[in-house]
Amino acid sequence: MNIRRAEVKDIPAIMALLSEVLEIHAGIRPDIFIPGTTKYTDEELTEIINNDQKPVFVAVDDNDQVLGYAFTQLKEQPFSTNMVQFKSLFIDDLCVDSSARSQGVGRALLDFVKDEAKRLGCYEVTLNVWAGNDSAIRFYEKNGLKVKETTMEFIL
Repeated sequence: MNIRRAEVKDIPAIMALLSEVLEIHAGIRPDIFIPGTTKYTDEELTEIINNDQKPVFVAVDDNDQVLGYAFTQLKEQPFSTNMVQFKSLFIDDLCVDSSARSQGVGRALLDFVKDEAKRLGCYEVTLNVWAGNDSAIRFYEKNGLKVKETTMEFIL
């Protein structure tokens, strides 16, 4: 397995994985997510892949087939009167193909992102996970992530 920056040639495989993620989210929150859709279009994905502020990494097998991805975004907390200035690498989306799960692909992607964050001088790696996505929560906790803050809602 190898992890590298995503390329335009990876878009069909990434789109298939984005569809898998959407279906998981639609199962958890059908009031918010629309089944049969994806988070990005091919055009948007092309722009993201070419944006150095939003690097996308893919884990590929020996035949260069995509096994999983990590969408990331470099964020900066500016200095304010109550917070110090720091950089974060935010994981906007992380997915491993269902046929490659439990084989260390997700851990490898997460470790790669952590190393990239260190290389960029970041203070932390952050992400959001939907309540109800219990397998993702277990995976992240198993890999050392802890709850930083909680978003709460009241549906009207």
